Amino acid sequence: MKLDKIDKNILEILQKNGNITNSQLSKEIGLSPAPTLERVKKLEQSNILKSYHAKLNTQTLGLGVMVFVSISLSSHKVGKLESFVKKITNIPEVLECYNVTGQGDFLVKILIEDIATYHTLIVEKLSQIEEIGNMSSMIVLHDYKPDAIITVK
Repeated sequence: MKLDKIDKNILEILQKNGNITNSQLSKEIGLSPAPTLERVKKLEQSNILKSYHAKLNTQTLGLGVMVFVSISLSSHKVGKLESFVKKITNIPEVLECYNVTGQGDFLVKILIEDIATYHTLIVEKLSQIEEIGNMSSMIVLHDYKPDAIITVK
């Protein structure tokens, strides 16, 4: 699907406020509500606009520590890789898991209450995954750009 300036504007606005009404969105982009809704539906149908989410205040929820963990596997055999992915993605504290290049094989984003809870997570869950050969943790001290907006070119 070829995106024009209006489509790109719609995507930017919806990233900032996925809860915006069609009426308000149409005012912001300068179209009437019917063509605005049609454009949004086309963006959804083309899978460019995948979903709408609520942004939660993690601090208020008591989830004050974010950790990135670089994980190296002990083996790169296909069965081991699939087994690791299944196990790591079933841990509720794991928000994201990326297969990456570099020193580690995976970069995992974890959100937890505190350091003591992270210690428990390492001991009771992560260290129990036999496919893990090595882990290195990076605790986030401050998030300088928490609400990234993807600029569509």
